[in-house]
Amino acid sequence: MEKVKREILIDSADVLTPLFGKYDSNVKQIEKSFGVHINVRDSKLTVTGEAPGVEGALAVIGDMVGVIKKDKDISADTTHYLIEMRMKGINSQYAEMMDDIICFTTRGKPIKAKTLGQHRYIDAIRHKDIVFGIGPAGTGKTYLAMAMAITAFKNGDVSRLILTRPAVEAGEKLGFLPGDLQDKVDPYLRPLYDALFEIMGPEAFERNMEKGLIEVAPLAYMRGRTLENAYIILDEAQNTTPAQMKMFLTRFGAGSKVIVTGDVTQIDLPSGKHSGLIEAQRVLKGIKGIDFIEFDYSDVVRHRLVQRIIEAYEKYDQIHGAHQEADTDETERESPRRRNKHDHH
Repeated sequence: MEKVKREILIDSADVLTPLFGKYDSNVKQIEKSFGVHINVRDSKLTVTGEAPGVEGALAVIGDMVGVIKKDKDISADTTHYLIEMRMKGINSQYAEMMDDIICFTTRGKPIKAKTLGQHRYIDAIRHKDIVFGIGPAGTGKTYLAMAMAITAFKNGDVSRLILTRPAVEAGEKLGFLPGDLQDKVDPYLRPLYDALFEIMGPEAFERNMEKGLIEVAPLAYMRGRTLENAYIILDEAQNTTPAQMKMFLTRFGAGSKVIVTGDVTQIDLPSGKHSGLIEAQRVLKGIKGIDFIEFDYSDVVRHRLVQRIIEAYEKYDQIHGAHQEADTDETERESPRRRNKHDHH
């Protein structure tokens, strides 16, 4: 294929420097991904390569310039995400997403969507009464849900926050852990506390806890209650049983919003027990007012290696899952012959 050359004008050093990145790392990512060569002279940036690669690279550069103009900088991870989206043929509208700030942490850091999946998730929470956020670790499911809940609480949209998790015993019995009941369940609820401290601040958290306006409790505490005018978050929902999930979803009353988060690849239930989250996906899909947002490895906002680890496990499960199914089918095909042989004798 014939090579083409395209030029664009970058008229500001404040844009050009972060665009290239430390040791030109951002530009090297683009060159490697699209098979192009990028050069700059004065304010002219030249992209050379085969036409599809050049078009893709220019689209990413346009996305990056939009981000830099809003945020003054761009990380290698953001560059990687923009490249990944363009290579999939998706316009991530990343710069537009940056304007949608949910709230600020106690240190003044803005909390907002960093991926298209997160953006869809936040939009669903705003418009639906029950939202399921399902996907791997590191996709911000719980943290963004907490940010939305705390913002609604501060704005007076709800009068209470109720945060819960199933206290699944992963290798240890609760009875053997030290302390009273609260001490025993606190380790299961620690991630929820961490988010509350960062977004709300420890003093405001303690004050509202004492007033009973914030409740952090194991899922078993939800039984027999009607939860009105509250923001209710169920975390680690893959570790609920179908009965627990049904119990939880039928607790919420008028003026309430429910967010359920979980990762169906990390189920800690005892062998033979089915996940209530997986069943809920089958039973509730298509019901008006309920939305399911499914994240994948491209939505992971932790270290980029986490994306690669999740992707590697997905590939491994696909290959070995197929082998296991083939083995099962072979066993089922053989077993009638064995039975017939046994009956004949």
